[in-house]
Amino acid sequence: MDDVDATPRRRPTMREVARAAGVSPMTVSYAYSQPDRVSAEAAGKVRAAAQRLGYPGPHPAARFLRRGRVGSLGVVLGERLSYAFDDPQAARFLAGVSDVCAAEGVGLTLLPTTGASTDAARVAQAAVDGFVIWTTSDDDPVLDAVAGTGLPSVVHAGPRREGMPVIGIDDRAAAAAIGRVAFAQARRPLVLGFPVDRRRTRRLFTGDDVGEVTFPVTRHRWEGFRDAWTHAGHDAAHLRLAACPVNHITHGETFVRELLEGHDPPDAIASMSDELALGALRAAAGAGRRVPDDVAVTGWDDRDAAAPAGLTTLAQSLRDQGADCARAALGHAAGTSGQQHEWHVVVRATTRAPS
Repeated sequence: MDDVDATPRRRPTMREVARAAGVSPMTVSYAYSQPDRVSAEAAGKVRAAAQRLGYPGPHPAARFLRRGRVGSLGVVLGERLSYAFDDPQAARFLAGVSDVCAAEGVGLTLLPTTGASTDAARVAQAAVDGFVIWTTSDDDPVLDAVAGTGLPSVVHAGPRREGMPVIGIDDRAAAAAIGRVAFAQARRPLVLGFPVDRRRTRRLFTGDDVGEVTFPVTRHRWEGFRDAWTHAGHDAAHLRLAACPVNHITHGETFVRELLEGHDPPDAIASMSDELALGALRAAAGAGRRVPDDVAVTGWDDRDAAAPAGLTTLAQSLRDQGADCARAALGHAAGTSGQQHEWHVVVRATTRAPS
């Protein structure tokens, strides 16, 4: 068998095409970037020479750099890459980001993080025109890495950093509102929630032993649920937080099943997502508990599966929030203080009437 030359072929230059076509390099440039400024004869010579030399056209990166932009928006997930496709919340948010990118004619670069020491450097070196940061923890080093680039950046739902607008909803007020519905007639309430810190430990807390919560979304929703419980005259210590390591229906189902089988089963479960709430409904059905008579359940987001399940939930538009984050990162919207979106409680069949 003949040896195959594996040496990469050098990309022809614009100057070489101009020489072969008998025109100036500027004419070659115009033939690709502003064809109306080139005669049909000259354009034909350029195309013929480019075909002979195997010249595909100006390099896209060089073209964008001359314009002072790369042509892509970076989205920092703070999660593994598959999270963008597995988590319905992230998928809806990214759909909003991609809507704006398509309208603006820019690409979308997903930047997952793994918790490794190389995350910050990799994000800082990304070839993008701006960043959208999916909600993360207060102590995530990627935040400082993004700030250090000096590029336009926006954070979804927090945490806050100087010069980075935060776009989302008032999670604490929203949680207090749906918490009042979730905890109606309850004596043993439970909040089924997200991780409290970057260790993502699965853990059951009592209300007076939660401690520091470094994920702002978890913290603000927990504070709102606690407000709803204590403002009704109850002791904070009687409200529990079941922190799941991942926002997934099976994690909610497994955790709630264990609690329902325990010595102090909850009679009301306020979930921080519809995924966790749907898992709680599965666990209740498996344990033979009536909803809402034996255990009330609420969700968060009003995803497509919420209405068929009769789930009482909190409606918000993550797609709209993603779109606004993208516009802000591209310099089209939102000031330094960010923007708060609307939300409302949707009462269905999984909660009790107020006493």
